[in-house]
Amino acid sequence: MALSIFDDRSTPPSEAMLRAALGNSFVHWNQLKQVLAANYPPVSFEWGFTSKSTGWGMRIKHNERVLLYMTPCEGYFLASLALGDKAVKATQESNLPRKVLKIIAGSKRYAEGTGIRLEIRNAGDVQNVEKLAAIKLSY
Repeated sequence: MALSIFDDRSTPPSEAMLRAALGNSFVHWNQLKQVLAANYPPVSFEWGFTSKSTGWGMRIKHNERVLLYMTPCEGYFLASLALGDKAVKATQESNLPRKVLKIIAGSKRYAEGTGIRLEIRNAGDVQNVEKLAAIKLSY
């Protein structure tokens, strides 16, 4: 099974499909997109199908730099981003919740940075991703 609820390469998710899959989290999906677009212009949103194991996800770019990925799941979505070493250090000095700092501390380091994946189910989760995006773009 794919990470995304949408795993059919031939069918990109429509707005109606996304709304049905995310349920109550659909509002948070749109909230995160709106906040990122307002705070970090220019921002672009691109659906992409990476592989059968990940399925469809949305890539959010600031200029040409990938800011984060949003992966729809049933009833929630994942926000994934990579932070460089300086940004990871900055998270430790931030006011992010302990649970988010624990996720960062336990995340795997890749060539592009420490890969962080958070479940987004409520407005507080959206705020945490907003803070991480601001930290990422500061470094």
